[in-house]
Amino acid sequence: MKRILEIFTTALGCVVLLAFQAGAQSARIRDITIADGSMPVRLLGYGIVVGLDGTGDRGVGGRQGGQTVQSVANLLRRFDIQIPAEVLRTRNAAAVLVTAEVSPYLRPGGKFDITISSLGDARSLRGGTLWMTPLVTDAGAAAVGTAQGSLVMSDGNINSRDFNTVETSGRIPSGGLLEGSVTTASFANSSRLLLKDPDIGTATKIVAAINQAIGANTAKVEDPGSIELTLPATGERAATIVKIQDLKVTPDRANRLVIDGRDGTVVAGGDITVGEAVVSHGGVTLTIGGPAGAATASASPAPPGPNGPGGGGSQAVRVATGASVQAVASALQAVQTSPSEIAAIFESLREIGALSAEVTIR
Repeated sequence: MKRILEIFTTALGCVVLLAFQAGAQSARIRDITIADGSMPVRLLGYGIVVGLDGTGDRGVGGRQGGQTVQSVANLLRRFDIQIPAEVLRTRNAAAVLVTAEVSPYLRPGGKFDITISSLGDARSLRGGTLWMTPLVTDAGAAAVGTAQGSLVMSDGNINSRDFNTVETSGRIPSGGLLEGSVTTASFANSSRLLLKDPDIGTATKIVAAINQAIGANTAKVEDPGSIELTLPATGERAATIVKIQDLKVTPDRANRLVIDGRDGTVVAGGDITVGEAVVSHGGVTLTIGGPAGAATASASPAPPGPNGPGGGGSQAVRVATGASVQAVASALQAVQTSPSEIAAIFESLREIGALSAEVTIR
């Protein structure tokens, strides 16, 4: 009987351990770090989107033509087509900024995604095509790639003829083509791992995992964002780096609250609790505190006063002690608090120490 009890206890312990490990958010080292010299390279360019259905820049030839008219005239001149700028109309074209991020190891001939953003007063870029645009690493630098292709845009508002629709950015998947080298980075010569989210606890765990798998003194912590590697100067150096990158660790995750700045919804971190506080912003006063127990939320008009009825109006929002971020956000939305005010209130809660989380407004 005693033996059976020991076996049962051991099995139960294994189950608990496996459940704990399954719940832990482990990650490969390659997913939370980048090798020294492997930082992505950013490219940019100035281009023209053509083929728009009258929703482009409202430029007219002559003195009021602006950059779009002049750009179109310059492009046509390259094809030996001379058209006076004053007779051009550009409602079907728009000046845009082209941006992209590429791997430093991408070679000539490689393709990458690009992002297009309007520079002028175009109402919509839907249905447009980007004229072939040179891409550079910095203003005045030699071109290392080109971009062209048809724009892909969100289908949230497909009626581009609606004057209330504003679609001034889009993407071109695989629209960029690398034509020159962007860096001299050497993967095999990497001597450091750089944490994407610097944290001393995570760095320590990575070092422990590397030293256990590869050998003692292979890695050491330089600072919360950098780990120094001591690797053999042999042909297996690159293979060792790959082996290191495939190791798994459980990073220390800081609390992070992500709020959508357009509608005020909580994208991530809704389960984080908020401490007692009183915060006022605009016409809203938020009070966190009250009877202990389950988090509840209630909203009521503020008492009459200088900002009360007849003076612009204000709202008093109260949530109980121990309320979650989601409960606070729901209470604020119940009194029609604007997204910008919701974001500002959570920022204030963080500043006064009632919210222990990094607040990100996207």
